[in-house]
Amino acid sequence: MCRNIKMLFNFDPPVTDAEIRAVSLQFGRKISGFNKPSKANEAAFLSAIESVTAISAQLLGSLETNAPARNRDEEAAKAKARNVERFGADPAPVQ
Repeated sequence: MCRNIKMLFNFDPPVTDAEIRAVSLQFGRKISGFNKPSKANEAAFLSAIESVTAISAQLLGSLETNAPARNRDEEAAKAKARNVERFGADPAPVQ
């Protein structure tokens, strides 16, 4: 799986529509091989991204769990610690 695609389920505060679309765009880029599609493929690409966004939102809205919601700041700190361990340097701050 593409490392840029983030898990979105079970966070507090809940995932936003913009986050779902960003992940859908990353997925579309990964499977199509396009960072930016040509004009000839742009309509098909954007249509697919909208479809993936909609079905992803539907999936996230229908999932259930008994686990406590994850805290975004704690998860970001864990990711930063993994990067420091992996690369040996403090990475640039996550925006």
